[in-house]
Amino acid sequence: MKYTVWAVVAFAVLYMVKSPTAAATAVQHAASGLASVADSLSIFVNKLAA
Repeated sequence: MKYTVWAVVAFAVLYMVKSPTAAATAVQHAASGLASVADSLSIFVNKLAA
């Protein structure tokens, strides 16, 4: 498990260094996805409480 984490971190750093624009786009898409999940979850919880 320890080596997998290091490999993922190394890949992420290499990706950011080699393709910073693509890395920024990937982060924007990930953040947008997380925001969408949070919004959907809040709607779900609000419907449960109603």
